[in-house]
This record gives sequence, C-alpha cells and structure tokens, in this order.
Amino acid sequence: MAESEPAVKPPDLKDGDDVGSRLKAVRRMHGLSQRELAKRAGVTNATISLIEQNRVSPSVGSLRKVLDSFPMSLAEFFTLQFDDSSQIFFRADEMPDMGTGSVEHRLLGSGIQGREMSILYEVYPAGSDTGPEMLSHTGEEGGIVVSGQLEVTVGAEAAVLGPGDGYYFSSRRPHRFRNPGDCDCILVSANSPPSV
Repeated sequence: MAESEPAVKPPDLKDGDDVGSRLKAVRRMHGLSQRELAKRAGVTNATISLIEQNRVSPSVGSLRKVLDSFPMSLAEFFTLQFDDSSQIFFRADEMPDMGTGSVEHRLLGSGIQGREMSILYEVYPAGSDTGPEMLSHTGEEGGIVVSGQLEVTVGAEAAVLGPGDGYYFSSRRPHRFRNPGDCDCILVSANSPPSV
C-alpha cells in the first residue's frame, strides 16, 4: 500500500497563514460554491468543507489538485493579496483628462498604484490630431472607435476607421491619430505598459 503524501506547508507560507481561509477566499473570488469546487477538483464536498474549516490539512498534491480547478499555482495561492482595497468602479468625473491640446484623454484608474496598463476614453474634435510628429514608445496599444471617424497611421500604413472598427499594434512602430471627419470621434483605447 502506497504511503499518502505528507501534509506540508510550502516554505513561503508564513506561520499563522490559514490555508482554509485562503481557499475559501479564492473560491468566493471565483464565484464557486463548495459543491462546484469539489466537482471540478474531483473530491467530495466534505473535503472542501473540512479544508476551509482547517479541520484537515491537505497535502501539497491534494491542494494542487484543488487549485487546478481555478487554475492557480501554489505560488499564486500563497502570495495572493486579499486585502486589496483599490477602487474598482469609476464614474466619468473620476477620470482626469490627461490629454494635451484639443484631444481629450480621460484615464481610467489614474490613482491605482502599480497600474500595468492605461485605458483611455478619448475624444478627438473634428480636424484634431496627435500632432505632426509620429509617436513611438515601448509596449502595445489598441482601440475601438465608438463614434465618428479616426485616421490611424502606423508606419507607411493608414486607414480611416469608423464605429466598431479597431486597431492593435506595437507602439514602437511610428504612429499618429487624426480625426478627418466633421464631428467628434470617440474612442476607447488601451496601452501596456501604461504611457500615461
């Protein structure tokens, strides 16, 4: 008869950290009931319940099997921060205009520390543009036109985009934007890493 795997806490788990509470928080974060998680992991509902109550200490292998249901690695499980109180929802008046000149660039989540992307609500008035010089920087960017028209030039290629049309390219390629229409162009765009 094979020996079962010993119950071992990975070395990055601090004394006092609670596997059961972490599992419960991760399960709730993913919107799963104990029963749904048990079914996905191929274990009994009682097993999940006992782990969450800290009445059973799962082996590394057993915990890995449960975490594969999310999917999530052991490292992610033990380092995930649950006390993140960052703002999630933003009203229009909470997005500062980061634009220059006549182009409006409203930045979503401007106060979030360590932001890894910029999401912008942009308004290009008729005839406005990003300037005569082509832009170039690290990262990637993309956007979708909500209304109006936007001429996007990337290197030697150019296209006039309308509502529902979009673009996505490496920001290292020289680029510029211009509204050739006679009304405002509204655009939702993103770039990573954040340039604003």
